[in-house]
Amino acid sequence: MFGAVWLDDQGHRFELLPPLTPGELEDLEREIGVRLPEEYRTFLLEVGAGGAGPDYGIFPLRPGTERSKAQAKNLAVPFRPQEIGALFDAHQYDEPTGDRFTNAEEFSAAYRAWDARDDALREELFTGTLYLGCQGCGYYTILAVTGPEAGTVWDDVQALGEGVAPKHHNGAERMTFAQWYLDWLAYAERTAWKAPEQTA
Repeated sequence: MFGAVWLDDQGHRFELLPPLTPGELEDLEREIGVRLPEEYRTFLLEVGAGGAGPDYGIFPLRPGTERSKAQAKNLAVPFRPQEIGALFDAHQYDEPTGDRFTNAEEFSAAYRAWDARDDALREELFTGTLYLGCQGCGYYTILAVTGPEAGTVWDDVQALGEGVAPKHHNGAERMTFAQWYLDWLAYAERTAWKAPEQTA
């Protein structure tokens, strides 16, 4: 099954890390400065602190690790995909072109300023989120942690030249963490023991 085994000895192999203890979860939330969404908290406490899951699995999340801190994107600031996404989209259409400037120096300065703003908007687009896992080819799955979208799961689609897009569930506009994980689990149960050609 995709993500379970790849490159000989890589992949989640349907293995989960041990769950966090209540004390570890308390330490983790103190480090990142916010309380995690309830479905994800329950997963960390009762299922596992990472491992088997959609795509290449769920990133480990434990207190006191640099990776865990890096996965959390400025959680004190609410996730605002519509507001920041609109600014991001408008910015893409405003990329400087050489024909708008009288010399190379003016163009270079304008492009550096545009590029710096692009980096800032990309970073701001992911504030209030936590990276859950990698889908491959530069795509990632993120969890909204703060703001009105808290608890919902999104795709990082920067590899397409875009920003973020919500995952959908059975026609609904949003998908929660539990829906995302349980959908994968049901699929895994149906397909894990089939030959590769049967799961295509």
